[in-house]
Amino acid sequence: MNPDSNPSQAALLVIDVQRGLFEKSTPVYQAELFLKNLNILIAKARAQSVPVIFVQHANDSFLQKGLDAWQLHPAIQPMEAELIIHKCHGDAFVETDLQAELDKSNVGVLVVTGLVTQGCVRATSLGALSKGYQVILVSDGHSTYSKGAAKIIQQWNQTLSEKGANLTETKDIDFVGVHTG
Repeated sequence: MNPDSNPSQAALLVIDVQRGLFEKSTPVYQAELFLKNLNILIAKARAQSVPVIFVQHANDSFLQKGLDAWQLHPAIQPMEAELIIHKCHGDAFVETDLQAELDKSNVGVLVVTGLVTQGCVRATSLGALSKGYQVILVSDGHSTYSKGAAKIIQQWNQTLSEKGANLTETKDIDFVGVHTG
């Protein structure tokens, strides 16, 4: 975060909700509810003119850039003017222009959602906290395809809360209420 600014804008960060992650042998935990919650959050953000930022991961195995598995899930498609950040690391701030884009929009509050809980959601949340952003982790707005998913989600909700993220359920997110200025 730019230390010279007084960021007051919130943004919704939708991390790695890509087709290939829904095609794993272990399914995304509560996938239908997860996608429903994301669509509620995206609609709320758009209705309140809050930036929605989509993050798309690429790797050399099953999320190869340009292939079908790499594409965003059809249930959550960005609008033409919405930002898509392409990344190759767990933390969406590493080797991307995410921070510069947030600074341009005077964003100081990140509402974090996406996949996978113990991977890129964790890494990006910790990255945002270390850069001085207020992080609101949507407790029912991230998931994983790992065995024991419910326990993993609960564990990381608690751990990230202890590290400084504010936990909030989808139904309680009001982007007007998360502005800091």
